[in-house]
Amino acid sequence: MNYRECAKLLKQHDDFLIVTHNNPDGDTVGSASALCSALRRCGKRAFLYPNPQFNRKQRPLAEPFLAPEGFVPAFTVAVDVATEQMLARGFSRGADLCIDHHPTNSHYAKQELIRDEKSACGEIVLELVKALCGDVTRDEASLLYVALTTDTGCYQYDNTNAATLSAGAELLRLGADSPNIIKDFFRKVSPARLRLEGMIYSNMRFYRGGKIAVALITREMLEKSGATPDDFDDLAGLAGRTEGSVVNLTIRELPNGDSKVSVRSTKEVSSSDICAAFGGGGHDMAAGCTIAEPPERAAELLMEVVCAVYP
Repeated sequence: MNYRECAKLLKQHDDFLIVTHNNPDGDTVGSASALCSALRRCGKRAFLYPNPQFNRKQRPLAEPFLAPEGFVPAFTVAVDVATEQMLARGFSRGADLCIDHHPTNSHYAKQELIRDEKSACGEIVLELVKALCGDVTRDEASLLYVALTTDTGCYQYDNTNAATLSAGAELLRLGADSPNIIKDFFRKVSPARLRLEGMIYSNMRFYRGGKIAVALITREMLEKSGATPDDFDDLAGLAGRTEGSVVNLTIRELPNGDSKVSVRSTKEVSSSDICAAFGGGGHDMAAGCTIAEPPERAAELLMEVVCAVYP
């Protein structure tokens, strides 16, 4: 459906529960919160599902919108969630509507607004809020600016295009709090995060003359650094800082011993194809999956796939 059709659909319903994805990022949290705000301005009862994985930077964005205990929704909206398996931990209902920008969306929702040409889901929600309300508030602009900047690495990632920059400029004109957003999400990190980054950089592995960079993050490293899930923002971007790298693998050991994998690549190689081999997916240049193996074994399995898709 288009934006007007989606706005019309939303206006026909009430008692909304908006759901983010597991291991949430700024795009899913900012987009979902802005949509919730807009629905409330339309006179609707709307809440966010209390995702237990919101980190300390994301919680202040979501807290004004979190659903009270016992709330029973009549209509559920998944925002920035590519597959049903990616819905927030503990959420057990289906989705009546999915708003997303992932080309690998599995079309699990009853209805959908998908624009896979968009760099961030925040760009989609920006247009939808305008269709719903006719305007965008300053607070909504800030929430959407978080969405836009985090999914583009503050306009550094290859998914950034002219439309992205145009949307960013529009949000700034609408009053988005750019200085504090940039400081909180991109410039300041905890001492534990700095210690963890030092360990990651000192133990990185390089293959094929540096074209493939691999970062392993073990539970031991997390314990020694004191890092918590609050410190995991954009760990996947660290390996990609290597000059000349084409494929960048970040493999983080989970509490159960499995490995959470983030793949970043240039246009030469599809990150999504690599992750699809393990049941994951995402974008051409940014994707993820989980491998039921410890990091060392996961790295071996990933390298086999990488060498197949990037001979």
